[in-house]
Amino acid sequence: MLGGRRSLESADQAGPTAAGSRSIQAVSLSLETRVTGQVYFCWRSRSVNAYTLGGIPYRVVIAPQSFKGSADAVAVAAAIARGFRRILPDAQLDELPLADGGEGTVHALVRATNGSIRTSRVHDPLLREIDAEWGILGDGKTAVVEMAAASGLPLLRESERDPRVTSTRGTGELILEAAASGAHRIVIGIGGSATNDGGAGMARALGYRFLDRAGQDLPEGGAALRRLHHLEGQTDPRLIRPAIEVACDVRNPLLGPEGASAIYGPQKGATPAMIAELDAALETFADVIEAFVGRNVRDVPGAGAAGGLGAGLVAFLDARLRSGAELVLDAAKFASRIKGADLVITGEGRADAQSAYGKLTQAVTHAARDAGVRAAMVVGGTAPGYEALLQQGIETIEVSTPDGMPLAEAMRNAEPLIEEAAARLATKLRGR
Repeated sequence: MLGGRRSLESADQAGPTAAGSRSIQAVSLSLETRVTGQVYFCWRSRSVNAYTLGGIPYRVVIAPQSFKGSADAVAVAAAIARGFRRILPDAQLDELPLADGGEGTVHALVRATNGSIRTSRVHDPLLREIDAEWGILGDGKTAVVEMAAASGLPLLRESERDPRVTSTRGTGELILEAAASGAHRIVIGIGGSATNDGGAGMARALGYRFLDRAGQDLPEGGAALRRLHHLEGQTDPRLIRPAIEVACDVRNPLLGPEGASAIYGPQKGATPAMIAELDAALETFADVIEAFVGRNVRDVPGAGAAGGLGAGLVAFLDARLRSGAELVLDAAKFASRIKGADLVITGEGRADAQSAYGKLTQAVTHAARDAGVRAAMVVGGTAPGYEALLQQGIETIEVSTPDGMPLAEAMRNAEPLIEEAAARLATKLRGR
């Protein structure tokens, strides 16, 4: 969360912003106002994407993602709703927290669809037993799993981070639990990995053996795959029925300078020497599993995601890798939820160039625009490139962090600051 609450407007914005707040707005082009009781609706030409908010919305869909490190998406949505309700108590607020497939995806989708949280005993990246959460969505047929819950970096102390030995076995155990629930569809978020084993640990949990030339089982972890000679086994029959979809927003191949080890290994504790060792091990792994399953997986876009788990999911579960934003919006039935709404409020910790290109915020903005629904944002702060959001359909960006407030303080107080930002946004709506 960065930035302050000073007045910032585009060059063609008429009129001052509210004193003491930082509000970023696009040009006003409201065409028609209709009044029903105490509720004001402002309409615009469908050909116009940027204009200031006007009128009081009757139905508001609140669809933020997390402010990372300070508040998850559920908490952010609740804070926006509290602030909005203080000013516009009669507005109909639909809280729809979102995530992009990384940490927080399970809770966001369960909350958004009125589903339920389940807890299962699985193994962490170093094979210690832990309790990990996963979810059943409101349709009763879709399960959602986060690899971070079982195989994530936050589960390890910094001194324990070593992608040569960490395993995705716990992720496989969670997938099996989801399949055993009777789910027809399993959505898997693969952000936040502590591993670089190509999904070998996951495959072990599903029924496969990874053997060396002497027919001995290899130890867990990515480094041991350099000695892989052949595989035995087959996927647990409980996984034959459900469709497997993976939220994957990276396009990295499995191997090479843009692959799993080189790009993501350092954040998991890999030194340059380890990166070379792990990349060679994954090359052997790719050779063996491609011969075993009869298909090329090393070059599939996203194969290198989560330490090669992308490749393993394709190879062993015939999974479909999809844009995390697209998959999450589909699972949350976002298009139907915003139908007939007057405003969508989204948000994230920092709005920047990435927000406008290929991320969840962009997907939410485009979906709202396509549905003819106005859109606004509450953010912790901004960085260069956020301006593209105004061109894509966001009308106002309300920044929650006061001028001069240290980042650590802003993160400690994220929820009340978000609530105040939402109240300022609602006040502007009420006053127009």
